[in-house]
Amino acid sequence: MRVGIFATCLVDTLYPEVVRATARLLTRLGQEVVFPEGQTCCGQMHINTGYQREALPLVRNHVEVFGDDTVDAVVLPSGSCTGSVRHQHPLVAERFGDAALREGVERVNAKTYDLSEFIVDVLGLVDVGAWFPHTVTYHPTCHSLRMIHIGSRPMRLLQHVEGLELRELPMATECCGFGGTFAVKNAATSTAMVEDKVRHIGETGAEYCTAGDASCLTNIGGAMSRLKMGTRTVHLAQILANTRADGDGDLTLQGADRTEARA
Repeated sequence: MRVGIFATCLVDTLYPEVVRATARLLTRLGQEVVFPEGQTCCGQMHINTGYQREALPLVRNHVEVFGDDTVDAVVLPSGSCTGSVRHQHPLVAERFGDAALREGVERVNAKTYDLSEFIVDVLGLVDVGAWFPHTVTYHPTCHSLRMIHIGSRPMRLLQHVEGLELRELPMATECCGFGGTFAVKNAATSTAMVEDKVRHIGETGAEYCTAGDASCLTNIGGAMSRLKMGTRTVHLAQILANTRADGDGDLTLQGADRTEARA
């Protein structure tokens, strides 16, 4: 299968190692991976802040880049951007677009998957041959949980990673407080929410906190670094891409935890 990776602007700009991990993982699983260079932002930031019409060129570009038959599937290492493509793009196309754009959005949506969805639902795998000899807790991000409903897929993948001890996160379904511009416009509330989240992470005693959204990991990682907790953040794609051939599994050597510098 020919798979096009949609990096998303946050991951591409701040966490390119997540895109590389996604590509390595999918290639190892037998897929032909391509990275269309014409891709840009999905428009989620515009839409979430009320600038729906202004997101129209971004929606059109996304359809032009991924809407033809050159890729069989579009895979994203981001639950929130997957949610934007599948739920917000149809809204923008319906309100401000034309019939051709609406058809294009529908065509792209039919082959768009969050990374864990693609592995479990399309490839039919839960064991991807990963190795990560560390204790890990998993944060199910809001968009992954409530918008695209990926359910237990990430947990099932993590449970089959050799050497990984998965520890249950108390109050796991509670928001970390990021919410895009919410963290800026409602800073005090956001801070209280992430403090609750990292306290629960600390209760697990895990070395790493993982998730499928780099935005939430940035928020969580920043809070943990300010509190000097010692727990690291790592994207789900990086864990699944890691194998025994990569060494001791310390992903800090591969750029997994750079939130302290950004916090």
